[in-house]
Amino acid sequence: MTHDFPIRVYFEDTDAGGIVYHATYLRWAERARTEALRDMGLPHSLMMERHASLLVVRRIEVEYCRPARLDDLVTVQTRTLSMRAAMISLEQRVMLGEDLLASLQVDLACLDRHSMRPTRIPEPWRAVLAPAQGS
Repeated sequence: MTHDFPIRVYFEDTDAGGIVYHATYLRWAERARTEALRDMGLPHSLMMERHASLLVVRRIEVEYCRPARLDDLVTVQTRTLSMRAAMISLEQRVMLGEDLLASLQVDLACLDRHSMRPTRIPEPWRAVLAPAQGS
């Protein structure tokens, strides 16, 4: 299952030449991950409140392929690649129509909110994300 999150490129997203600044892609990817969970009915706040757990970026790798520009309407596609007890690996792709602008590989670790030590990804997040593996 792939989640699509549309984003309009605003002036604040760009450098002086009207090209999207490289760090902007990281913010977009974060928003897309957050909205994917929210659309599944499982926002971060619920994980924190009910399970004292949170997801944090452990590793992220970005390959920039083509630039996005001011006023473009891009889509961030998010899908689960794999899940282990306390780790989720995602692929995120920033697309302009059929053109790949950037590809991100993201590893998220589930941490206990108080000790900040790894903890098992709680249900129902496991159940919702597990069917998306490998799709």
